[in-house]
Amino acid sequence: MDIKKIISDYIDQNSERLTSMSDDIWGYAEVGMREWKSSERLIEELKKEGFDVEVGVADMPTAFIGTFGSGKPVISFLGEFDALPGVSQKEGCNVKTQEDPQSYGHGCGHHLLGVGAMGAAFALKKYFEENNVPGTVKYFGCPGEENGSGKVFLARTGRFDDTDMCFTWHPGATNDVWTNGSLANYSIYFKFTGKTAHAAGAPHMGRSALDACELMNVGVNYLREHVIPEARMHYAYRDVGGIAPNVVQDHACVHYYVRAPKVALLMPIVERVKDIARGAALMTGTTVEMQTIKAVSDYVANIEATKILQKAMEDIGAPQFDEEDYKTANYFAEALTQDDKENAMRGYKRSHPDSPIPEGPLHNFITPFNINMTPGSGTTDVGDASYCTPTAQCHMATQVMGTPGHNWLLTGQGKTSYAHKSMLTVAKAMALAGAYAAHDPEAIKRAREEFLTVNGGKYECPLPMDVPPLK
Repeated sequence: MDIKKIISDYIDQNSERLTSMSDDIWGYAEVGMREWKSSERLIEELKKEGFDVEVGVADMPTAFIGTFGSGKPVISFLGEFDALPGVSQKEGCNVKTQEDPQSYGHGCGHHLLGVGAMGAAFALKKYFEENNVPGTVKYFGCPGEENGSGKVFLARTGRFDDTDMCFTWHPGATNDVWTNGSLANYSIYFKFTGKTAHAAGAPHMGRSALDACELMNVGVNYLREHVIPEARMHYAYRDVGGIAPNVVQDHACVHYYVRAPKVALLMPIVERVKDIARGAALMTGTTVEMQTIKAVSDYVANIEATKILQKAMEDIGAPQFDEEDYKTANYFAEALTQDDKENAMRGYKRSHPDSPIPEGPLHNFITPFNINMTPGSGTTDVGDASYCTPTAQCHMATQVMGTPGHNWLLTGQGKTSYAHKSMLTVAKAMALAGAYAAHDPEAIKRAREEFLTVNGGKYECPLPMDVPPLK
């Protein structure tokens, strides 16, 4: 029984189907938590493949879970399919051609992510079915990674709890497993309410909500010196109270992100920021309403599961790019600045100090295994899944080295041949990792023991229980 051949043959035989799915979702480019067409397309394919599908999970209309089989082990795959505002782009074009600066585009590659994970679920299901392997395969359709953090609500409602091992990936510029963490993040609106007055005739009668916002920002800026240096606090005004200088503003709102390497370190900092907001309201005679928008845990890589994924990636091998792929990649690389290229290389060397240096625009080998527990600079709601079950994820090279994230140039590469090849390759690798795990109960046991040791075995959702999913 050649597990690798069975899985690879399935993906190869269904390559056109899978690439068509990803291209369709690239074209839908829907905002998080409203991915109606994207989720419908994926649900349709799950049903065709014989999965039982539950829709509207955790009070999210575009969330769904596909399940095949029964009993243990339960191997799960996480899929995303939401797009980003302001990064729409003509396919195959290395020049910015946005017609509508607010239109959505797949500037993070989630059209590939969701379909690649689904391909893995399908291939593992095929292997289980044809070889009478006991167990369950699950696919989680996770909406709103960029806007809404759907996995938080899946975690909060216990949907990951029966999973023995969970695999996912993210489109990127390298072929490697992800052993470092991500930043926990808390997103909150501070809405101040005061009293209008004539700013010249009777300013003493007014209470300025805008002053409260500004005083709050000053207070947070002073706070920066007295929190851990890895913490990040950044803000944007959502409401400045109007456009008339001669009217004391009676309403204003500032939106804060507070980040830290671990959710346990994050929450006390959030409380200090809230205290500063209360102090600003007290100083200005205003009131403040605090509205939590989202809260996301840091990602904790399960090393045992990640080693399984690394082996599967090495056994499958890197994507096989051809001359035409490199020609297209060089075309996109022409749009990169020298700073883009140097920044990418610095990041690569920092994350992979013992790895060979990639040559050319496409990363074409599997990076050697390297444990790097340094938190990354971004945030992902995969973190909340990782606090519920042993989780491993990887990158696969769907874009040229140096491509900025959340950028129109990345969107333009979303339907290239090399993006498709990497998506299909990672589908094989994740399915193979799932098969390896299913045949190794001791590895599953070790992964669970590691999970309990590192995470404590209890998920504490950072999002208040009364905060519903975005609609």
